[in-house]
Amino acid sequence: MKYLMGIDNGGTFSKAALFDEAGNQISVASVPTRTITPKPGYTERDMDELWEVNVQACRQAITKSGINPNEIAGVSFSGHGKGLYLVGEDGKPSYNGIISTDTRAWSQVERWYKDGTNKAVYEKTYQEILAVQPVALLAWLKENKPEVLEKTKYIFAVKDYIRYMLTGEAYSEYTDCSGSNMVNLTTKQHDRELMRLFGIEECYDKLPPLRYSADICGYVTKEASEKTLLPEGTPVAAGMFDVNACGIASGLCDENQMCMIAGTWSINEFIRKDPVTNGTVDLNSFFCIPDYYLVEESSPTSAGNMEWFIRNLMNDEKEEARAAGKSVYDITNEWVGSIEPQDCNVIFLPFLNGSNEDPLAKGTFVGLTAFHNKKHMLLAVYEGIVFSHITHIKKLLKNCDTPKSIRLSGGAANSDVWVQIFADALQIPIDVIEDKELGAQGAAMAAGIATGIYKDYQDAVARTVKITKTIQPRPDYREIYEKKYDTYRAVIDGLSSAWDRFKN
Repeated sequence: MKYLMGIDNGGTFSKAALFDEAGNQISVASVPTRTITPKPGYTERDMDELWEVNVQACRQAITKSGINPNEIAGVSFSGHGKGLYLVGEDGKPSYNGIISTDTRAWSQVERWYKDGTNKAVYEKTYQEILAVQPVALLAWLKENKPEVLEKTKYIFAVKDYIRYMLTGEAYSEYTDCSGSNMVNLTTKQHDRELMRLFGIEECYDKLPPLRYSADICGYVTKEASEKTLLPEGTPVAAGMFDVNACGIASGLCDENQMCMIAGTWSINEFIRKDPVTNGTVDLNSFFCIPDYYLVEESSPTSAGNMEWFIRNLMNDEKEEARAAGKSVYDITNEWVGSIEPQDCNVIFLPFLNGSNEDPLAKGTFVGLTAFHNKKHMLLAVYEGIVFSHITHIKKLLKNCDTPKSIRLSGGAANSDVWVQIFADALQIPIDVIEDKELGAQGAAMAAGIATGIYKDYQDAVARTVKITKTIQPRPDYREIYEKKYDTYRAVIDGLSSAWDRFKN
C-alpha cells in the first residue's frame, strides 16, 4: 500500500494529512498559525514560523499514522489563494507573509477602477481586481516599502513557499497565479504588459516558472527530510489553490456540477471549457484539470464570522460544553434549531473579515430589540452567511443551468442544521461530502497523479470521493427565505452610503 500526503495552509491552521490510495484519511495533524495584526486591515504571519508549523504538522501526521514513511509515494499542497509570500536573494523571507484577509491595498484597487486600469486588465485576465491579490499588495509595497521589493527574488503564494522550503526549487503554479490577476488567460503565461498595467513591471522577473498542479516540482531535500520525517527524494507535486483542492476533493470534475466551500471564505464555483467574459462573475482562473476554467464567486464572508461570534460571545457556553464532554457546536446547532426562521427578523451582515458588497463594508446586526438574545443573533449569523453565499450563487447561475444538487464542504457542512438552511434558502438539494480534510485531500490527489497512482483527476475522483448525505430543501420554507434574503439585500442597500465613513 502506498500513501499520499497533502499539506494545506489556510488562514488560521496548517494541516498535514496522510491518505491511502482509496482516499481514506489515515491521520491528520493541525497546528495553529499565528496572525500578526500590526494595524487595522493588516493580517500577516512570520514566514519562518510558518515553515516550522508545517514541519510540526508533517512530523505529527506521520508519527500518528504509524506507517513506514518510506511508503509515502508523494506529497503536494493546497493553500489559501491571494496574499503574498516573498523570498529574498538569500533564500530568506524579505517581508512577513500576507494572508488572504488583508485589506491594506484597497486604495490601490480604488485608483485602478477610477483610471480604467481594471478594464484593460480584464481583457487579459477576465477577473476583477481585489485588494488582497498579489498585484495590489505588490503595488502597495512599491509605494510604501520599496526596499522590500528591491531585495525580493521570488514572489510566491503560500503553498509555493512551503514547497520551496521542502525542495529548494522555485516555481509558480497555474491555479494560484491565474486567480490572482498574474496570468494572461489567453496566452497562459505571465505577462509583462499585465504587470506594467499595474505599475509593477519590475516584478515580472521575480515570478517563478509556471507549472500545473500535478507536475513534479522537485524532491524532498535531505535537510527538509530530517525536519519533517518525509523521506529524502520523495516526489513533490506543484499543488493548487485551496478552492481547487476542495472542489476536486468534492468531486467537481464536469460542467454539470457546482460546489460551495463554507470556511473562512465563501467559495462558490463551477467549471467549464471557456471563461465567462460577460462581466457577470468576478473571477475566472485555470482549474487543476488542464483545459478547464474555474468560474468562481468568493469573499471572506463565510464561517469565519461564526468563529468570531463563538470566540467573543460564547465563552461561558464553551466551558459548559467542555464540562459536559460536548462541543460548543452542539450548543450552537441546538440554539439555531430551536428557532423557526419566520420568528426572527434580525439580519446579520457577515463582513467581519471583508465584504462582497463594498471593500469598506463592515459586519453588523440590524433589527435587534430587547426581546432578542444570543440565540436569535446566532441564527442571524448562520443565515447571513448563507445569504452571502446566495449572492454569489445567483451570479454563477446566470452562466450555467441550475444543478441537480450543490456539493458543500467546509465547517458549515458539519452542521445538519446549517446545511438545511442552505437547502431551504437555495431550494436546491445539498450534497455533503465525507468529513475529512478536503484541502489536503485535493493536494494528495495531485500527488497521486504525479506519481502514477491515479491516471487522471477523473480516476482520482472515482476512487476517493464519497457523498455521505443529501439534504433536501423544504418547499414550505421557500417564501420565508425569499423574504428574508430580500430584507438582507435591503439592509445592504440602505447602508451603502455609510461605509465611506469607516475608512481606517
